[in-house]
Amino acid sequence: MINVTEITGKLSPNQKINYDRVLQKLIADWEKRAIRPTILLHSCCAPCSTYTLEYLTKYADVTIYFANSNIHPRAEYLRREIVQKQFVEMFNERTNNDVHFLSAPYEPNDFMQMVKVNNLSEEPEGGKRCSACFHMRLDIVAEKAQELGYDYFGSALTLSPKKNSQLINEIGIDIQKFYATNYLPSDFKKNNGYKRSIELCKEYDVYRQCYCGCLFAATKQGVDLKMVNKEARKYLKDQME
Repeated sequence: MINVTEITGKLSPNQKINYDRVLQKLIADWEKRAIRPTILLHSCCAPCSTYTLEYLTKYADVTIYFANSNIHPRAEYLRREIVQKQFVEMFNERTNNDVHFLSAPYEPNDFMQMVKVNNLSEEPEGGKRCSACFHMRLDIVAEKAQELGYDYFGSALTLSPKKNSQLINEIGIDIQKFYATNYLPSDFKKNNGYKRSIELCKEYDVYRQCYCGCLFAATKQGVDLKMVNKEARKYLKDQME
């Protein structure tokens, strides 16, 4: 299976890498060899998985891996997990795909400990705390991809205009060195990917959260977490009735 470094290694060291084009070259290789690789794709939320799945399922067999112990509070985490799973089910039904869904254990103490040990609580959104969070989640996905024998691991995080796709890809490429699986490069917001995700959210009536997920970012953004928790708990209750 072709590795991303086989492509990026041929580029100039001073050149900013277009990871969307790198992915396109990977896909061209898959099609040339008439193969459909397996991908374990990290997703932070259903909205980020919308266009990402629409795009990738044309060329590969994809499993969504919901691994986001950074999300706070617990009720909001559970809400996003359910919404993600339901979207996968609806997507399969409407498109005749067979996307699978997996969920990692919710271990918020691990995330909080990582922030505390590295003194990252006061970092701005998009700073070192986010970088550490990307690394933490991508490492979890790579480990699971290796365990289950997936050809590639990747993340839908690059769909968001608010996330540093260059950084996410650099972290993913670094992590793959430690696992027997390949990193899937991406910049899913390219080619109107983010715009298409908004359209798909409307088509599927997908819940779009008002903050990325962690306590620190939500606090700095002035998010009313008590209201978030109240609404999430109501949603969970309604799902059980």
